[in-house]
Amino acid sequence: MLASVPPTSAPPRLVLVSGDEELLVSRAVRDVIHAARRHDPQTEIVDRAPGEFTESDVVDLASVSMFGGLRVVVVRGAQELADDLREALLAYLARPLDDVVLVVVHSGVVRNRKLAEAMKSAGATVVTAARITRPRDRHDFVAAEVRRLGGQISAGAVKALVDAVGSDLRELAMVCDQMVADAGGTISEALVAGYRRGRAEATGFAVADAAIAGDLPEALTVLRQTLAGGVPPVLVVSAMTTGLRDLARVAAAGGGSTWELARSLGMPDWKVERSQRAARGWSDEGLAYAMRAVSAADAAVKGGAVDPVYGLERLVTQIVSARGRPAGARR
Repeated sequence: MLASVPPTSAPPRLVLVSGDEELLVSRAVRDVIHAARRHDPQTEIVDRAPGEFTESDVVDLASVSMFGGLRVVVVRGAQELADDLREALLAYLARPLDDVVLVVVHSGVVRNRKLAEAMKSAGATVVTAARITRPRDRHDFVAAEVRRLGGQISAGAVKALVDAVGSDLRELAMVCDQMVADAGGTISEALVAGYRRGRAEATGFAVADAAIAGDLPEALTVLRQTLAGGVPPVLVVSAMTTGLRDLARVAAAGGGSTWELARSLGMPDWKVERSQRAARGWSDEGLAYAMRAVSAADAAVKGGAVDPVYGLERLVTQIVSARGRPAGARR
C-alpha cells in the first residue's frame, strides 16, 4: 500500500517523496499543501521544479518569516541538485524551522541519495512514489483508486480496464474517475467493454501530444495508426486544437506552482504540468502560427479539402515546425 500524507492533518515539518512516478509524486506534494492550508489558510507555497532551486532559496528556507505563518518549500528533482545546494539542505536538516514544511522529491537514484537518507534520519515522513511496473501492482492500483473514488469494481473489470488502458498510471486514474462518475459507482466488465470500443477516439490526443512535443516521426506514425483504426479526421483536429489551447492558457498564465495554476485555470494538475513542460519549447509566435494552421486544417477536414489525410499530415508537420519557431519570426 502506498503511503501518503493525510490532507486533513497538520503536515509534518519534513517530508521525503521517494520515487519517479509523476502521478504519485504530484499527489504526495498536493496532499502536503492541502494539509498545510487546512492548518493555516495563509500558508506560503514555494514550489521549485528540478533545476530551479537556488542559493537564494536556501537563504529564504533558513530565515524566519517576518510575517509569521506556515511555509511549504518543495524541492523537486533533488537527485539533480549541485553539491553546494545539497550540502546546504543537509545543514538545514540539523536545525529545521518550526514554521517551514520542507518537501524533498528524490527519484531514488544513487546521486544525492545522501540527502534522502539524511531526511529519513531526521525523522521525515516518507511517501513512496516508485514507478509501478508489475501488472499485479497496476491491478491493485486500479482497485484502490476506484475505492478511493467511492466506487466498486470486480476483479474481471479491473483486468479488462488495465488491458484496455495500458500501463500509464495517470491515464488509469483518469479513466477510473470518469467511469465511477458515469457508472454511478459500480464498474462492470460490460461497462469497460463499452469504454474500450470508444477508446479509439482518444488516440487523437496521442497525435497531438507527440506533435506539440516536437516528435515528428512519432506523431506521423500515431496519426496513421489512428486513421487506420477508423478515427474520423475531425476528432484528430479537435484533439490538436484542445492541446494547443491548453498550452496557450498555461503559457499565458506565467509562473507559479503547478498546484496554484491548476486552481486558477480550473484545469487538472496533471494537464497543467504537461503543458508547462511542453511550453518550454514554444515561443508566442510559434504558438500563434500553430493555431492558425489548426484552424485552417479544421476547415479542410470539414469539407474544404479533397484529401483530409494529406491535410492532417501537413498539419502535424506545421505544428512540429512551429514548436521550434524563434521569437520574432515572421509568418
